[in-house]
Amino acid sequence: MEDEKIIDLYWERSESAITETDKKYRSRCIYVARSVLNDISDAEECLNDTYLTAWNLMPPERPKFLSSFLFKIVRNLSLNKLRFNNNSKRKKDISFSTEELEECVDGNSSVEDKFDESEVVNAINEFLESLKKDRRYIFVRRYWYLDSIADIAGHCSMTEDNVMKILSRTRMQLKEYLKGRVG
Repeated sequence: MEDEKIIDLYWERSESAITETDKKYRSRCIYVARSVLNDISDAEECLNDTYLTAWNLMPPERPKFLSSFLFKIVRNLSLNKLRFNNNSKRKKDISFSTEELEECVDGNSSVEDKFDESEVVNAINEFLESLKKDRRYIFVRRYWYLDSIADIAGHCSMTEDNVMKILSRTRMQLKEYLKGRVG
């Protein structure tokens, strides 16, 4: 079923919206949850919470892209579950990936002061659009889907060292891009 029709089912408050969402997006949502959580039962719980959250948000929201809408929900729920399970300890790869991105905005930067959240999101999206497709894929897989360096290297038929170099250069480019946007 097309996404627009599934969204219409949510707006009509039809329970088949959940069924159709599950048919189309279950495996990909589980993949996103499992990339954060190593426990299938926790991933299933986040999946169910994702469906409930989507049900509660539509209406009034009408997402342009249902897949992105669902993946954002399941990712955030999974991160919250991980924090809860580990009493604020995070999975090693996730910790490293967020620490890697922290270098893009140093503590002395005024990026956070001059931009609101939507402006930062827009700036990052513009930056990502400017990247070559392969670099964008690697960057998004690492920092959105939280894939390991090894997984990305395998998917891209590259060495882990090459993936790490691309990520490092892309983070430096992002840092410069954000500095340029702030002035």
